Amino acid sequence: MDYKKIAGIVILFIILLSAANTAYAEDKDYKIIDALIDLTIANDGLLHVNESYTYSFDSTFNGVYRDIPLKDGESIDNIKVYIDGAYGTYEVKDQNGQKRLKVYLWADEAHTQKIHNQKVTVRYSYDMKNVVTLYNDVGSLQYKLWGENWECEVLKLTCNIHLPGDNGNSYYLNPEYYNLSDSISGNTIHAQTKEIPSGKFYELQVLMPLDDFSNATNAKHVNADGKEQIMQKQANYKGGVSFWGTVFNALSAIFFISPLSLIFIYLKYGREPKVDYEGIYERELPTDDPPSVVNALINNKNDIGTPNLKGFEATIMDLIDRKVIGLSVESGEHTKDMILELNRDKIDELSKSERSAFNLLATFSEVNTLNLSRLSSTLNNEYNGKLFVEKLDDWKEDVKNEYLNDGRISRYFNDAGNSFKSAFTALGIILAIIMVIISVFSSHPAAKTTLIASIFLGAVSFGITLLPEDIFGQWTKEGRLYYLKWNNFRKFLSDNSLIKEHPPESIVIWNKYLVYGTALGVADKVYESMKLNMPRVHDDDYYYGDLYTFHSYSGLMLLNSAFNNGISAANPSSDGGSFGDIGGGSGGGGGGAF
Repeated sequence: MDYKKIAGIVILFIILLSAANTAYAEDKDYKIIDALIDLTIANDGLLHVNESYTYSFDSTFNGVYRDIPLKDGESIDNIKVYIDGAYGTYEVKDQNGQKRLKVYLWADEAHTQKIHNQKVTVRYSYDMKNVVTLYNDVGSLQYKLWGENWECEVLKLTCNIHLPGDNGNSYYLNPEYYNLSDSISGNTIHAQTKEIPSGKFYELQVLMPLDDFSNATNAKHVNADGKEQIMQKQANYKGGVSFWGTVFNALSAIFFISPLSLIFIYLKYGREPKVDYEGIYERELPTDDPPSVVNALINNKNDIGTPNLKGFEATIMDLIDRKVIGLSVESGEHTKDMILELNRDKIDELSKSERSAFNLLATFSEVNTLNLSRLSSTLNNEYNGKLFVEKLDDWKEDVKNEYLNDGRISRYFNDAGNSFKSAFTALGIILAIIMVIISVFSSHPAAKTTLIASIFLGAVSFGITLLPEDIFGQWTKEGRLYYLKWNNFRKFLSDNSLIKEHPPESIVIWNKYLVYGTALGVADKVYESMKLNMPRVHDDDYYYGDLYTFHSYSGLMLLNSAFNNGISAANPSSDGGSFGDIGGGSGGGGGGAF
């Protein structure tokens, strides 16, 4: 029995339980003591927003930021920022589908002293289009007055919502137990809340007569009746909170006890066979497998036998190293673009999975030329994102069919324990997220216990995903030897002192190190070792190679950013342009200090 592994799991549980008990420890460096949200809905559908946040800083800061998410079709204009209690400047950036308003603050007019131990009020003003929705029978605004992405809590939130008309309006504020008071007078809704914790939202949904709108070019139009469905959704939301309050105690007990099942899974499926191997590290490639296969077997701990993005990136780097893909850098006025040149003359030399990777890049190229610096923006739409994911999945299947059929996987690894562990973690995280949300929203006396139990279960479930892949799965003797050798090679690549002691003799070997270091997730360490240990001679006398240039110009980061952007774009959050779920409204977002 491997007592060290069992002790490691037990210690992890203790640490995660301790983390759950401190989950609500407050950050004392700064807080928002007062916030005012003032919305004005014009009869053309335009939403004018005024926000005011009063910060109390208890140490030194450079400034604050405000993130405003934009759903599909929404836009924001006429952004203005005002500062009281300090001096400052601001900038507006587009970042991950949202506007980031970054405000730099100084204590003096000359901008030489950072703000320190003082109160500052920052006010934002802007207009939003296509946020108000006009159905066939009613106008609606679903808007987060406070978003879940704020870094800190707000001690008090005051909201004023000015409607285009003063008759026939109705509104909902969720979750309602944050309310201190709310009322409607004429065409104005006024609400005030108690403290709203970080990570929680406060949302308004207001229904307005269609007659209050005219020439509504700035509103979203949906050809459907909406009033009844919206009202039913609000009623269901409140009924659901009440229903789940009756099962809190039972769920708490289950959540606290269920992690004990992981010990049983380990004892039955996780203990490794002993092998006759005492190596500390490996200097040479342990096998002649391509980088995608090594990645699939060694670096994808959640799905052994399936390559991940690191494996795909390593395949692309291998093709660069073999001159199947050329590399050049074009300098512009303010930027340098990395260009990949696809050499179709060598495509017959490639294996099926390598051709699949080559063709994926070719899909997004122009005349066999791909501007890698612009690939991220190319993949940043749903169509291209889905096309990328589809071709990436094809590449994964080609790797598995070509090199990693079920027979080879079963020779190396028994995945039964990992399957049980994956089911536990997936179910645990989903249940924890659901119950954290419901517990926070509920005023039931048992909600606090369920909240702690949910945090505990979620932390354990997430923490288990960070453990080595062979904890709950079991290598065969052949697979264990394979794993240990490649893992020791990864250790060698990660340890600059070892590479310095046994440096490669040629750039060819360095390039192999970079390719397989990428597959094993340690490419940056190999690159740093190259900079420290490669011969230092005159530039005219020594050629470092395309892969070194690729890393020097952050090529791997560009690949990773573009590919992740494609995956995100392929799975957009759905608002349907219709009847948004509670907490799914426009606005919101968050902010913080830096």
